[in-house]
Amino acid sequence: MGSSVAVVTDSTAYLPPGLAERHGLTVVPMQISLGGPMRDEGDISGAEAVRALRDRRPVTTSRPSPGRFVQAYEAAAEAGADAVVSVHLSAAMSGTLEAARLAAEDAPVPVRVVDSGTIGMGLGLAALTAAAAAMAGADVDAAADAAARRAGTSRSLFYVDTLEHLRRGGRIGAAGKLLGSALMVKPLLDIAGGRIMPLEKVRTSARALARLEELAVAQAGARRVDLGVQHLAAAGRADALAARLRDRIPHVEDIYVGEVGPAIGAHVGPGMLGVVIAPHL
Repeated sequence: MGSSVAVVTDSTAYLPPGLAERHGLTVVPMQISLGGPMRDEGDISGAEAVRALRDRRPVTTSRPSPGRFVQAYEAAAEAGADAVVSVHLSAAMSGTLEAARLAAEDAPVPVRVVDSGTIGMGLGLAALTAAAAAMAGADVDAAADAAARRAGTSRSLFYVDTLEHLRRGGRIGAAGKLLGSALMVKPLLDIAGGRIMPLEKVRTSARALARLEELAVAQAGARRVDLGVQHLAAAGRADALAARLRDRIPHVEDIYVGEVGPAIGAHVGPGMLGVVIAPHL
């Protein structure tokens, strides 16, 4: 039996192709420029963004306009929804949440806007949780609360080859304290309190990736979890990590592997590898 609650998210959820559609999610795209006019994130391939970053061409990102969210909320109402849950990336990282809140004031149906406090598949899995709750008959408040709980219990850990992209994009936050370290230091980062935080620094990329795996296994423990393995221009590493985590974590339900788009890629750079650990509620 369908639900009258629709779920909207933004393109930084980076769910694998087809997954959002299968769960009835509406995805509002971030805006990206590769040195030219702004375009919808979905209209730019990961390969295009990686080439621009490696060529040191400017890659700039912008939130969706409130008007794009109004369109999404109106479309949901026209399709029969009597309420909307709108789940988005951390307000500390982007103005996207504020755009959604402004749009909610002009929406034809009630809208609950949820700050996931994270980004990437941590956001994506929270949005899927809201959609599952809605399909099971939850009302708008219960579906929004389910998304917030899933995001709040999830952990996002990631490795970057260099902090330079985060520094250039202004998203480095507390991780900036690592910039003065030796050039060969490979940082492991965390998302906490809606911001990127330093977790550990390791001397080589091989050790950093091994440590990322150990941290993910420890974080999952014996709980039932879903995992998201994310990368930028590191598909082989991501597939190998996902396979090892499947073997090592005893109660994995679903593992989603995917490449981040330019909205995140512009800030983390090629070679990024991350793991989202999302316990079942």
